[in-house]
Amino acid sequence: MSIISLIIKREFIAKVRNKSFVVMTFLSPLLFVAIAVFIGYLSSMKAETKRIAIHDETGLFASDFLKENKKGAEFKYYNLSEVEIAVLKDSIAKESFNGLIVIPKTENINDLGGKVEFISNDSPSISFIESTQDVIASKITKLNLERLKLDTLAIQKAQSNVNIHLVKASGEESLKGLNEIKIGIGGAFGYLIMMFIIIYGNMVMRSVIEEKTNRIIEIIISSVKPFQLMIGKIVGTSLAGILQFMIWAIIGLGLMFAASAFFGVNVGPSARISPEMMHSAEQQFSGSAQMYIAELWNLPIASIIIGFVVYFIGGYFLYSSFYAAIGAAVDNQTDSQQFLLPIIMPLILSVYIGFFTVVNDPHGTIAVAFSMIPLTSPIVMLMRIPFGVPWWQIAISVSLLFATFFLVVWFAAKIYRVGILMYGKKPSWKELYKWLKY
Repeated sequence: MSIISLIIKREFIAKVRNKSFVVMTFLSPLLFVAIAVFIGYLSSMKAETKRIAIHDETGLFASDFLKENKKGAEFKYYNLSEVEIAVLKDSIAKESFNGLIVIPKTENINDLGGKVEFISNDSPSISFIESTQDVIASKITKLNLERLKLDTLAIQKAQSNVNIHLVKASGEESLKGLNEIKIGIGGAFGYLIMMFIIIYGNMVMRSVIEEKTNRIIEIIISSVKPFQLMIGKIVGTSLAGILQFMIWAIIGLGLMFAASAFFGVNVGPSARISPEMMHSAEQQFSGSAQMYIAELWNLPIASIIIGFVVYFIGGYFLYSSFYAAIGAAVDNQTDSQQFLLPIIMPLILSVYIGFFTVVNDPHGTIAVAFSMIPLTSPIVMLMRIPFGVPWWQIAISVSLLFATFFLVVWFAAKIYRVGILMYGKKPSWKELYKWLKY
């Protein structure tokens, strides 16, 4: 058995047999599911209805606000136009009402736009202010049309809704929101890669720091080359991480379904949707549901899965070599903070590029360029693959990724060779550069 395989086996067994590893492997899914169930329970609870008083001196708007009560919103309106404003303000101070809408009387109805007041102890939400403005603006518009002796009913009938049908060049009907679904699929895989890199890359770094602290490395390095030791640590830790990740996925999904079935709590995005809305949505979209399913099956599923595995391995190995080099250069995790930011920034940039650029122009210059850059390609390219990427672009991107990995490993091994025997001194960027020349 080769030296590298022995190191991989040692790292894997050491991580798997670690008590904290075993405890967190089985405890983490329980914590995640408990939090998801708690969030689902909170979201299913009905929000507290807020009482809003209305003092309408014009007598024109109160009825429109009272119609909002029938919609079952979180605000309930009360027409208290006959009560003095001073008394209503006092009720606001005593928290009998959550807010007061004051509509003064003006000679010209159009002057109300800047004179309506909302009085409350707490700042109102933007959605409440916008809905209140919409009610008043709609009423003023209607009154202006009537004043101009225009037929408001005819105007409503004259209004038209436009629904553009999307059709492919081949003649097949396309669907709206398909790009968002694609970016969601790619984003989910990219997010998994980013979280895996951050969690288990730190594990590689901590492993190196721990061996330096215990001076075990002095014995190991006498019979093993630094390059072999670093490769073995990266691969062994990654195998342990993959095993833990698979256990998390199996236990987590099982507990999520069990919690949803036995406790009747929705833990997904539909937790806030009422059964009536769900039924209405099913009737409305039943015709297009099969088309969405068919479109999803038309996605390059094989390319997405293979691309996820390839970029998962390449991305993790690339960033783990950085983490291993940092672990060799410092004596404790506190000193490592100054070196971690340049590693995390490309990951954050790739997520930003993916969600704000790829979704709008997946084949644009920016998206293509960052899907080729090795530090960002594991996430950006995964977000592009559901949109259909030429095979030659994927080939170039993967080649650059693994070539950069071996190049970074070579440079990191030079830092590793010097840094693993350095104690009691905080290295600077200038010193790390010197180590590369040794």
